[in-house]
Amino acid sequence: MGDGNLTDRGTALIPGGWQHMNTIQSKSILGVKISAVDTATALASIEDFIHGGRPHMVVTADSSCVVLAQRDHELREIINAADLVTPDSTGILWAARRFGIPLPERVSGVDIVEFLCETAARSGYRIFLLGAAPGVAEAAAEKLTQRYPGLIVAGTHHGFFRPEESASVVQKIREAKPHILFVAMGIPLQEKWIYRHLEELQVPVSMGVGGTFDVISGRVKRAPKWMQRHGLEWFFRLAHSPRKIRKCAALPIFVLMVLGTNAGKIGTRNSS
Repeated sequence: MGDGNLTDRGTALIPGGWQHMNTIQSKSILGVKISAVDTATALASIEDFIHGGRPHMVVTADSSCVVLAQRDHELREIINAADLVTPDSTGILWAARRFGIPLPERVSGVDIVEFLCETAARSGYRIFLLGAAPGVAEAAAEKLTQRYPGLIVAGTHHGFFRPEESASVVQKIREAKPHILFVAMGIPLQEKWIYRHLEELQVPVSMGVGGTFDVISGRVKRAPKWMQRHGLEWFFRLAHSPRKIRKCAALPIFVLMVLGTNAGKIGTRNSS
């Protein structure tokens, strides 16, 4: 990326760390950091980030993300340098249980966005929506402001811009001064874009949210609650969008990786 050593830069982004996060334990699944949080703890940590004011990065990691990180070392280093990495799939929970390091619950990116917008409407936090196809972020913003009266959407921008246009997009976000930036470009593009521009964005919380804008805007249906509870959301997505086959194909690969990994490679650590 031309941004220097990832580990060094990750340390520089959060000098000393934000106090609350030092108390949160994280697990390592296949070499990828996963924060041991439930939804309430994740939300409290994100509010701490906002109050702290420094730029922080939040990743929502599902099974396909962990599989991708096995061959994309840059992505793995970015995730491991993030301030918060939520367990965003039942596959992650299953792997953690198998390795004897159970996680509290699934912390879905879609749910986190909804909860944060509810909190933002109540607390006066400003949000910015970046990503998805032209018009989708605006449609999602309209839905969110209807759902959460008082929510301040500081700005929106689609995700179909060229690399050389990043500077102007960053400037637009800086001028909007949001407290929370949601980036919907898909893994790994959104994580790499956030990491590359985190310091210059100067947003307290930047979070990759994948296809969340499509769901919130109504362009894509979300699986019924019972399917989510039983780990079948992947099947619902595939049935409604066959182009998701590549993402869903990562699930059996993840299972084989977990089954073939000895417990000695799995650890527990405190987030830094």
